[in-house]
Amino acid sequence: MRRYLYIARFVCMEPLSRLTPATADVLAALLDAGEPTWGLRVVRATDRPAGSVYPILERLERAGWVASAWEDDPERPGPRRRLYELTADGVPAARAAVTRALNSRPRAAAPRPAGAAS
Repeated sequence: MRRYLYIARFVCMEPLSRLTPATADVLAALLDAGEPTWGLRVVRATDRPAGSVYPILERLERAGWVASAWEDDPERPGPRRRLYELTADGVPAARAAVTRALNSRPRAAAPRPAGAAS
């Protein structure tokens, strides 16, 4: 049985000063997870280095988009894991941000037919 230790913290959500592709990937991974998930799982889901993901998670938490808590599962071997999840206000904001990021990414050029002039 998993138990989570939540520390109550009320933070007003702040807008992000910038939305990098890495931040959009982290938000998408948290949306896809649908439940509290640990940082290493976000690292794997985004295929980005931990040195990029953890500072993004910390920045999102300070801005009120994400909440985190230490996993409290005494039966699980190994060190405790820090679990991250989008806040109630963070979910719709993350969806909008990810959609915005996807729409602003350059689209790949359509392949040219064989023998077409350049």
